Parts: sequence; structure tokens; C-alpha cells
Amino acid sequence: MSDSIKQKIQEDMKVAMRAKEKQRLGTIRLMQAAIKQREIDERISLDDTQVIVILDKMLKQRRDSIEQYEKANRQDLAEQEAFEIKIIKTYMPQPLSETEINSLIETAINATGATSIKELGKVIGYLKPKVQGRVDMKAFTANIKQRLS
Repeated sequence: MSDSIKQKIQEDMKVAMRAKEKQRLGTIRLMQAAIKQREIDERISLDDTQVIVILDKMLKQRRDSIEQYEKANRQDLAEQEAFEIKIIKTYMPQPLSETEINSLIETAINATGATSIKELGKVIGYLKPKVQGRVDMKAFTANIKQRLS
């Protein structure tokens, strides 16, 4: 991977500006702000893995917001969040297939020696760096719980 995700976001911002795509530009600026905020707070330069963690968190926030907006019957706001999810997802790694997920869980359970639901944290701790941004953590955790119980 020659270009970093940060560089790609930067390039896409310029393209969106030139094309006068206000909605897309707004979303890209939100991503950039979140990345910059963390870099300034921690006085570091983020690598792709750390950027994916931030984008993953942004996706989760938007999914939660959509749920709230739909309950409140605010379809206009839910659609804005859905649009932002679509843009953010373009910077995320390819999602894992069901087969890959099952294989990773099996490997993790064997590697950690987990035998009960009490050891869920150990398994998730082992897997999280490998799956960050490539799975829906809620469903993923449920899958692991099911195997450990």
C-alpha cells in the first residue's frame, strides 16, 4: 500500500472541493478533524491502523445515530448519517468473509485456550487488532460468545 489512508483522504478532499460536492466534502472534513484531533492530543502521527480505529469509531457513532433518528422519525437526518457511512466505508479495508471470521475465531480460541464465556475478553483482545474495521464488532462478539457458551 503506497498511499496512506490519510493521504487518500487529503487527495479526495481536493477533488470534492473542485467538484463542489458539499456533502461529500463535509464528511471528508469530519474524518480529517477526527484524525487531526487525535494526532494533536497525543502528539503523534497516526499510521493506517490507528486511522482505521478512528474511522471504525465514526461508523459506529453514525449507525447509533441512524437508530436514534429513525426512532424520532427524522428521516432527513438518518439519510445524512447513511451518506456519511457510505463515504467513510470507502476508506476501510475489505470486510472479512464469514469463512474468514469463523477461521479467525477458531484460531483465537485455540491460541488463548479459552473454554468458557468468562474468557471472552481474552479472545477479543487477541482478535481485535486483526479484525479492526473489517467486521461488525457487535455481531462478531455475539459469534464468539455463542462458541464459548
